[in-house]
Amino acid sequence: MDNTNRRKFVMNEEATLLLRGLIIGKVMTIVVIGGLLWWFLRPYTLVRKNAVSSSGQSSNPTLISGSTFNSVANVPVGSYNYGGSTAWAPIRQLVDSLIQSDRPELQLRYISPIEGSPGSNSGIRMLLNGQLDFAQLSRPLTEEEYTLAKQQGFTLEQRQVGIDGIAVAVNPSLQVPGLTVEQLQQIYLGQITNWKQVGGQDLPITPFSRNPENIDSVIFPTHTDVSKQQLGSNVQYISSTTEALRQVSKTPGGIYYGSARAIVPQCSVKPLPLGNTPTEFVPSYRQPLVTPEQCPRQRNQVNTEAIKNGSYPITTNLFVIIKQNNGKEEEAGEAYANLLLSDQGQQAIKQAGFAGVR
Repeated sequence: MDNTNRRKFVMNEEATLLLRGLIIGKVMTIVVIGGLLWWFLRPYTLVRKNAVSSSGQSSNPTLISGSTFNSVANVPVGSYNYGGSTAWAPIRQLVDSLIQSDRPELQLRYISPIEGSPGSNSGIRMLLNGQLDFAQLSRPLTEEEYTLAKQQGFTLEQRQVGIDGIAVAVNPSLQVPGLTVEQLQQIYLGQITNWKQVGGQDLPITPFSRNPENIDSVIFPTHTDVSKQQLGSNVQYISSTTEALRQVSKTPGGIYYGSARAIVPQCSVKPLPLGNTPTEFVPSYRQPLVTPEQCPRQRNQVNTEAIKNGSYPITTNLFVIIKQNNGKEEEAGEAYANLLLSDQGQQAIKQAGFAGVR
């Protein structure tokens, strides 16, 4: 091969290599751009996927944007005080820790009351007094609380985010198939005082209760004003659910009611089914019942399906109380409620032992 042909051969090889480099470069550019598009559009894809129901139709579009904690908009930056119902403790432990991990810009600080015990009543009082930016209640707001807010120049909004059941705990040795709601009320009013009156053994009933002003779980209609004086003289008052369950486990005729999430998984007591009539008792736990001997290797789980569909007779709604004052407090309360109402938030609420609202 002469010099001329050799130069032509080398030039052709160089051209071929250059062309290959250009092609490879374009392919790599397309791959990189495609990868970036996939990454940025991934949240939208996940939201759309989660927004499609089993029937193949999209759910309410106002809920689509809140599919995950990261996709909730208008989350303020800063530290905010909150508190209230003791029934919310599992949500504060599990769900709020997940929120803090995904949205660290929203710093949540739980505040206990300086005077009195934690609860819905103290929570709304602290909100009205400016000690909390938003509150967690396990009961609806009262007309008096709405009025007090208006007198201070703002309004209150209650946003439901979950549902809790009211469970009844008795001593594991007690042999009673269940109670009607009316029987439970009569026990705490002092009208039924022996277990033989409701199909059990001849044994005095010892009802335990938190003070009425601190009660988060209500077994009487919300419009009924039941004070400490109206309850039976045999009712023994305790400071916490933990102490109440300890007393019930030591008292053969003991009984206590409270949040299903706080009672059902316990090993030392037995959750008792409730019903509107003696022929329709519904357990607060998922059957079959786990006995104390099987616990803690196994634990009873809350019957969230019955609580959500309304077949369980006593439930209470969980509310985020938002202070509507066009300020940072309102912004924080709105964001917190929206986080709990996202798909991720609702799933976390269920994992905490409550029923979601959707």
